[in-house]
Amino acid sequence: MISVFKTSVTNTTEIETLKPLFDRHLENAKWNFDLADCDNILRIDSQKEIAEITINLLQDNGYKCEELPD
Repeated sequence: MISVFKTSVTNTTEIETLKPLFDRHLENAKWNFDLADCDNILRIDSQKEIAEITINLLQDNGYKCEELPD
């Protein structure tokens, strides 16, 4: 299942800071950011429901995050 989020992450330095957190909390998930998109999209491919974990993880680290509808 692929989940898509609008975020306030704006650069690769921020992504590198978040990488260890994502790797720890989103085990076995594939994720990537599209910073060229105006919504700084985060896509996550996971077998589990990860929306709440992802939103909380980003918000706890000072970023805005909202899941986009299918």
